[in-house]
Amino acid sequence: MRSMLGLMCLFSVGLGASIDRRHEETSQFPPPRQTHHNTHDPTILRVGDEYYLYQVGEHILIFTAPDMAGPWQQVGTVLDADSVIPKGDRKAPWAPTVIEVDGKFYCYYSVSEAGCRDSAVGVATSNSPGPGDWYDHGVVVQTGTGKGSDVPPYTQSNAIDPSTLVTPDGQGYLTFGSYWNGIYQVPLSEDLLSPVSSTEPDARHLAFEPQSISIPNRNANSLCGDPSGPHALEGAYISYNDGFYYLWVSRGLCCGLDPNNLPPAGQEYSIRVGRSQGPRGPFVDKNGKDLVDGGGTLVYGSNGETYAPGGQGVLRDGDTEVLYYHYLNHTVGLGFSDALLGFNPLTYVDGWPVAQP
Repeated sequence: MRSMLGLMCLFSVGLGASIDRRHEETSQFPPPRQTHHNTHDPTILRVGDEYYLYQVGEHILIFTAPDMAGPWQQVGTVLDADSVIPKGDRKAPWAPTVIEVDGKFYCYYSVSEAGCRDSAVGVATSNSPGPGDWYDHGVVVQTGTGKGSDVPPYTQSNAIDPSTLVTPDGQGYLTFGSYWNGIYQVPLSEDLLSPVSSTEPDARHLAFEPQSISIPNRNANSLCGDPSGPHALEGAYISYNDGFYYLWVSRGLCCGLDPNNLPPAGQEYSIRVGRSQGPRGPFVDKNGKDLVDGGGTLVYGSNGETYAPGGQGVLRDGDTEVLYYHYLNHTVGLGFSDALLGFNPLTYVDGWPVAQP
């Protein structure tokens, strides 16, 4: 899940961080538009006049609402039972992303254990966005153990936080990754259920945080904990606007935060972006720095009572693009279950997205 992996890194917050990053001014960010809905790693579709929200929870929860602000009402779940993938948290898969292609709905999800990369991205499909008609196809890609996990980039990545993009020519791309070596992308087969190739995946490395946010756990190994330390980048999402593809990422620590021992300012979750003229990158930020080299233009960060926004997606709603995400509110609480759904319309200034009130 975009946020759960951060839980395993909190042991080191008080040990001193190695990232020497100037605290960025965040007063320019507008507050979130309110929904009063608790969520984590949301994905939102508009189907007709109805909005559908899919989020972390037992069997992947589905909510509907008449507009983005809610009220959001749970109508069921994507899966009727635990994921068919025999690893990780099968009962409550993480970080679902749902897309619609030619009237068919695809829900990509993660199964894993917090802090470990013995993970998989699975997919379920349905002919409708609501509950009751989803079929779980199981593994799309996996890392750590299992068939295909011995092929790069699966040997060095973490198969969680899926995001799927289908370009106008019908080609699908699965973007995934968290911590370890960051964000990767592989092309998908025509049915969008598997990579084009299981042995030669034609992977692209799209984003990485080169600096560790703290020293590694002394028990870290290739599966649980990164021996080089936690590289806090996850939650990738790709959108398209006016000739550019935009790669959105969540950088920093997210969840289960101790209000008496918060990360140094600027090292909590924030939403960053880079852009490219093609769906495969390279993605660079406003200063021309490649996201693989640690680049990423800050689009939305902590402000006022809003803390650690991330787990984002972008919805085109008519003529408007909307950035949505989960965030914490200092006056409510900083626990995992305290996270709220927020959103802001986007405008573009010189081709770069800016969150609006």
